[in-house]
Amino acid sequence: MKLFLILSTCFLAIGFSSIAQNKSKPAKTTASTNSIRQYWFVMLLKGENRSQDSATAATIQDGHMANIRKLYAAGKLKVAGPFGDDGNWRGIFIFDCETKEEVENLLKTDPAIAAGRLAYELHPWYTSPIGSFTPGKPEEK
Repeated sequence: MKLFLILSTCFLAIGFSSIAQNKSKPAKTTASTNSIRQYWFVMLLKGENRSQDSATAATIQDGHMANIRKLYAAGKLKVAGPFGDDGNWRGIFIFDCETKEEVENLLKTDPAIAAGRLAYELHPWYTSPIGSFTPGKPEEK
């Protein structure tokens, strides 16, 4: 957990340093290792309604995973994954969307959030648009 927080702080510091140096450039830029672009970091949290029976919880989880695959294929979701402990932080999403409202609308399509099993915090987040963060839809394999 401490390592995650330290790495997150380092990434944010690097990102904000680059933003300060490139203030005249728009937040959304073309892919380049020298540019920084805004994404949306979602911290998934334990929701207030986790009392479903195991069969219902499994159905909700299946829908949650299907939704992740759909959003990834659409080029909207760049990173998704759970944490390996049983804390309040359940996982993360990183979205490539123009607005906070767009992300919130996409989060409403997640069955685990809709059912109250998961809640979330949403924050703007910055990194270079390379690797997993290359804009657009992933290439078919």
